Amino acid sequence: MATGCGGATADGSGSGSGGGPSGTGASATARDRVEPLADPVAPRLPVTVPSADGRTVTVTSTDRIVPLSGSLNEIVFTLGLGPKVVARDITATFEQAAKLPVVTRAHDVSAESVLSLRPTVVLAESTTGPAEAVAQIRDAGIPLVVVKPAKTLSDVRTRIDAVAAALGVPDSGAALGKRTQDRIDAVRKGVPAREEKPRVAFLYVRGSAAVYLLGGAESGAGSLLEAAGAVDAGKESGLVKDFTPITSEALAKAAPDAILVMSKGLASVGGVDGLVEIPGVAETPAGADRRVVTVDDGVLLNYGPRTDQVLKSLVGQLYGAGK
Repeated sequence: MATGCGGATADGSGSGSGGGPSGTGASATARDRVEPLADPVAPRLPVTVPSADGRTVTVTSTDRIVPLSGSLNEIVFTLGLGPKVVARDITATFEQAAKLPVVTRAHDVSAESVLSLRPTVVLAESTTGPAEAVAQIRDAGIPLVVVKPAKTLSDVRTRIDAVAAALGVPDSGAALGKRTQDRIDAVRKGVPAREEKPRVAFLYVRGSAAVYLLGGAESGAGSLLEAAGAVDAGKESGLVKDFTPITSEALAKAAPDAILVMSKGLASVGGVDGLVEIPGVAETPAGADRRVVTVDDGVLLNYGPRTDQVLKSLVGQLYGAGK
């Protein structure tokens, strides 16, 4: 069973919004920063790489990089190429990127904003849109490399390698991939053994937009929950898609012991008090016990260089320090 609930600190760690196992309340908030490689290498260019949209792209310069997602921004900065990044997606919330201009509107890319920054290479996700904006950037002659989205822990090294290859730093990619995997493995070794695994439901909520969704098999959170020694309650209850609208019936079938929610999502519904007012939540074991696990929006589903911190936070909030 989950024994604690938490608020998110900036590095993805919980801060005990409802009191942890010891009932001591919040811990200190950590700085929201990425950790660049200590010895990054200079790009070797030009490089020609496959793009996830089926194209082949040649990159000749990394002097002005525009990553079009928070996850891609994080990888580029951690590879040591942060000084060459000239823009960010609205979801790139870490400190080193904070002063960069934002080139998205509600997660949609503004082609005009991107092109005004004179990028020499643009990195996008296969989910980046609208398609017209992506096409406009490409038609302007800017090398644009599309990277497949990540949904499981097994995608972490693949994404790092893809970004590093596109930027001409494959050795840095190998080093970062190993560092990240080693740290994830270390966290996994410390997951407490439990005969009865906690059931955790991932809820995506945005109170201001009246969006209330229950995560299923394709939500992206399942791999993290399983690595933390938990059961993805939505997936286990038979939800095969990414998300489904929250209903009392769906929550009753999922029967979570704890609820995972992004920190801004929790704030948008008025904290734990507001969360348990969503129909069906209070009737679950998690709602009755107010067991809520939170992780910062900017890192939860990135599956990148800080995923070990996310996993460590989940483990700490589910089982409590020293448990």
